[in-house]
Amino acid sequence: MNKHHDTTGPTDDQQQITLRGPAELADALPYMMGYHPTDSIVMVALHGDRGRFGGRLRLGIPRSPREWPPVAEQLAECLIEGCERRGSRPDGIVVFLCQDPAEGETGRRVMERLRPLAQRLRTACGTLEVPVYEALCISDGRFWSYCCPDTRCCPPDGNPLALPGTSVMAAAAAYAGIQVRGSLRDMEERLRPWPYGKATAAEQLQALDTAGAALVPRILDQDGRDTVRAETIELAERLVRRLADGPRVMDPAAADAQDDALIGHDEAASVILGLQDRETRDRAAEWMEGEQAAPALRLWRALARRCVGAYVEHSAAPLTLAGWVAWSTGDEPSARVALGLALEVDPEYVFARLLHQACNEGLDPESLRRCLRQERDARAAAEARAGSEPQGTTGPQAGAGHTAGSGAPTAPGARTASGARTASASRVGSGARVSLSVRKAGRRRTRLRPVRLPAADRGAPTPRPGTVGPEGGAAPSRLRAARRSGGRGTRSGR
Repeated sequence: MNKHHDTTGPTDDQQQITLRGPAELADALPYMMGYHPTDSIVMVALHGDRGRFGGRLRLGIPRSPREWPPVAEQLAECLIEGCERRGSRPDGIVVFLCQDPAEGETGRRVMERLRPLAQRLRTACGTLEVPVYEALCISDGRFWSYCCPDTRCCPPDGNPLALPGTSVMAAAAAYAGIQVRGSLRDMEERLRPWPYGKATAAEQLQALDTAGAALVPRILDQDGRDTVRAETIELAERLVRRLADGPRVMDPAAADAQDDALIGHDEAASVILGLQDRETRDRAAEWMEGEQAAPALRLWRALARRCVGAYVEHSAAPLTLAGWVAWSTGDEPSARVALGLALEVDPEYVFARLLHQACNEGLDPESLRRCLRQERDARAAAEARAGSEPQGTTGPQAGAGHTAGSGAPTAPGARTASGARTASASRVGSGARVSLSVRKAGRRRTRLRPVRLPAADRGAPTPRPGTVGPEGGAAPSRLRAARRSGGRGTRSGR
């Protein structure tokens, strides 16, 4: 369950749709979010006399009711302050509580169980002098209103949701090209590691252990680390081309199964471990547009699914790349899901944090794309110059365009990932580029404050079978030691 905020800025009011009553509000929720939120608190700000939709926020429902009061207060404060920073204080708020029934539970029982949470949210917003106009519970294909006492329109057993595609909102969304990507649970399932009970998971775990034992001695050496970077990028490029050449499959589950079959365990292990290097990851981030974007996104999803057992923390890199490609290609809902999972795996992964914040702030990814293009063009130009020079050339000209120890050529004067003053894609991972992009766009930076819950309330941890037995824990431990001693490209350099 993702505990990180998903927020968006005010919506474009050029195409206006009037929603009347709880039924149409409940039907509009998937189109506002881009997916069916499951196990989620969703809050939407309303502006003006006509209740124009503005900023929105999503958070997983905390399992422990003890966490509901502080969570409600922080969510209300975050949404209201965020709207104020973007231009105007909201005049009202609509609250949605979405949760499927547990085994043996009914939708009505879910509604009653979540009633104290709805009341906490209403009280928290009211304390900040912003009323909650409507609070709805959506469960088991029905909805209930916590605000309407009239049983004639809001009966105790709830009202059924409209059939998909039959409402005015569905027609308007289809006309506007808005796509609902299924449920949040389904979207997360495409990115989560294989369960340990799956036969291929054990094979992948063994491949990761073997690759780790072979790579660690090489990445501890500077020359070996540069070679590993080049090999990782070359292998990833081959996999991207292989996926691009595969048959097109529309069903998401079938498409993921096909991608898994096209990638060998040893190949996946080598790329996963290679992406733990920051510079390698930033080179891979250049595949964010054009014909490369779609197969690259498929590759990052497939690699995230293969971070099994004790290697689950390694999925932060492919998840962040998946979120970046999705955001770059205009799929913001998928980007937020991927980046949220990356932060769930590693809350301190800086690249994911900055991309998540930029996506939530509604910033244009073009500034980052432009930076990556410049880095790629500078490297290509330097490689072309190096290839045209006679062998044995020495002196400043031979070394121009290279950064010591970076393993990737750049143009003279270009800013690179290893420099103290950089503006390259690598520096996005350490905070400089997104800040610069915000200033260029005339937008004020916003510090998102994710709700941090005790570990006991975040759900059952992902089992790590790789930590048990002689073959599971050794390689990850060696990799962590290598990161700590590896200087640039280490975990602290994310």
